[in-house]
Amino acid sequence: MARLSHSIAILTKLQVSCIFVLLTTVMPNVEARTHNLTWKVTYEYKYLDCFKKLAIAINGQTPGPHINATRGDTIIVTVLNNLLMENVAIHWHGIRQLGNGWNDGTDSVNQCAAMPGGYFTYQFVVDQAGTFMYHSHYGMQKSSGLYGLITVNPLLGEETPYHYEDREIVLSDWYHDSAYEHAVKLSSKPYVWIGEPQSLLINGRGRYQCELLGVSNHDQCNGSRTECTPDVVKVKPKQTYRFRIASLTSLSALSFQIEGHKMTVVETDGVHVVPFVTDNLYIYSGETYSVLVTTDQNHSRNYGISINVIARKPETPNGFAILNYEPNPLDAQHLPQPPPGPLWNDTDSQRNQSLAIKGLRGYVPAPPKTADKVLHLLNTQNIVNGFKVWAINNVSHALPDTPYLVALKLNITDVFDPTPAPEDYDHSYNIYKIPENTNATTSTSIYRLPFNKTVDIILQNAKSMGGDSETHPWHLHGHNFWVLGFGKDKFNPSTASLNLENPIMKNTVPLFPYGWTALRFRTDNPGIWLFHCHIEAHFYLGMLVLFESGSDMVTKPPQQNMGCGKTKNYINP
Repeated sequence: MARLSHSIAILTKLQVSCIFVLLTTVMPNVEARTHNLTWKVTYEYKYLDCFKKLAIAINGQTPGPHINATRGDTIIVTVLNNLLMENVAIHWHGIRQLGNGWNDGTDSVNQCAAMPGGYFTYQFVVDQAGTFMYHSHYGMQKSSGLYGLITVNPLLGEETPYHYEDREIVLSDWYHDSAYEHAVKLSSKPYVWIGEPQSLLINGRGRYQCELLGVSNHDQCNGSRTECTPDVVKVKPKQTYRFRIASLTSLSALSFQIEGHKMTVVETDGVHVVPFVTDNLYIYSGETYSVLVTTDQNHSRNYGISINVIARKPETPNGFAILNYEPNPLDAQHLPQPPPGPLWNDTDSQRNQSLAIKGLRGYVPAPPKTADKVLHLLNTQNIVNGFKVWAINNVSHALPDTPYLVALKLNITDVFDPTPAPEDYDHSYNIYKIPENTNATTSTSIYRLPFNKTVDIILQNAKSMGGDSETHPWHLHGHNFWVLGFGKDKFNPSTASLNLENPIMKNTVPLFPYGWTALRFRTDNPGIWLFHCHIEAHFYLGMLVLFESGSDMVTKPPQQNMGCGKTKNYINP
């Protein structure tokens, strides 16, 4: 009860109205359920933003089905690949897969992706309550719409600082070119940048101006289609709702805001936050948040919801949805005005919001006071053999044909580069200079980390070859990490301000332009795990590393995880 009292005190200080706290009572927990799902993955023509495009759907849906479970439940998903000409792997983003790395869903790391006409059955336990997501982890397939939301509720009677009716919000950006066209452009010599997305989507709905194509009502782009009308979020007056928000963008960092309404941030990546009030929420690809919204405005009208691009010079129109105060009718002739959102290049405001996110005491454990190992990872853009790539410590990482974890468990040699990946970089490197990086290389090397130890990661940003410094959202598979701090310029351990008292724990975090981000995590989940930039193009071009720890404790690979590369020789007849 002390923790609940502390939570109530915090919310009172913030003057959050209409807060209902679910008090703990002695109640038996409901027996864990098993959710058996069958997903058929197909290509289908969709008009998500009024423009006709081949999208990847799950059981006909883009975004895919919402998984709603309770902590401790088992999820079994049989994914049937009906794409005909490409493989499929689905990553359960934010689900830690403790001792269960074979089900992480990462092609070339712990599984061979399901081939056309084949299937893969994932089975895992959702051990942490909160808001999570799933998405393709094969090539650049995520940009075609293969993604969705995961809600994990607390157990009945489990202590929680807030409990409200949910509203689910999936944010994404949308290109009209296919993932194949993007891959060809990015892999070309000379390099061709894919450009900015054509639209921003809220719950799979956006609006592209067909007039830009010279048509207004045509099969290729039809603004009158109901599929691209704004999404409607229905609410009742004078109530408080929990908006579960997930960013599945391929490129864009976003700001989310609701006309006339403030938001109280209470959760991120499944972890309770010291509540704070904001007019807008900055959210980066791979992040999830819960915000509390109280419908205390004039209930005789509806309100606009908007998202706009930040951290890049916007060339994509804002996304738009409607907050519908029931029983108000929806009038297509008099839609509410969406708020414009903050300036795209206000990096200080973006960094300050990240700094404001603290772990709620009593719910988030304090980090170890010291680290056993420190990795300094410099983010740069490089040229290797005439190809433009993204690199970490001058190494652009490539994934092998044979999955790492399978190779380790079956002792298949010559699959990946045994040379240790560089743990540091030359700190005389000028982060403000357009890089030359003539010593850059490509590699399939990995980081070998001692098991059950504390590791610090210092991410350092720099200028790209395009003349700017981009914001990079970094995601770690298989773990949560403590976010110790953010800073400008170069990281200096003697002057850096690090939070060791109440840092938040997350699985995805931004690295801001010309700055650093400091993380700390425990290597307590055996296996090999990706740590990568969540921007599709950057990941495709090598902005990733792999952490191996305790892989000797992992079970032998299931047969379904094999079947590609050198694992073909190990398939039982």
